[in-house]
Amino acid sequence: MAFPTSVNDQITDSVSQVNTKVLGDSPAMAMGNLFMATSQALANAAHNATYSQQQTNITAQAATTSGITTLYSIDTSSDAVGTNKIYQ
Repeated sequence: MAFPTSVNDQITDSVSQVNTKVLGDSPAMAMGNLFMATSQALANAAHNATYSQQQTNITAQAATTSGITTLYSIDTSSDAVGTNKIYQ
């Protein structure tokens, strides 16, 4: 059997105010979490775009190097003879 106790009004007011503050802060905390998640997603998207551009540039450079190497490796005298035969 519990003993009846009286609680000071200041205590009940303090608890009520704290509970009200927690409920009032909830929307702001939810929006803060949403903003953080959104900013992280956008940062990841920007990072992925940068990485993709770097990889594309490396691929383009490799293709250009391969093409120039192929052009320089052709024997110019045989190329001139073949071109001469085409135009005659």
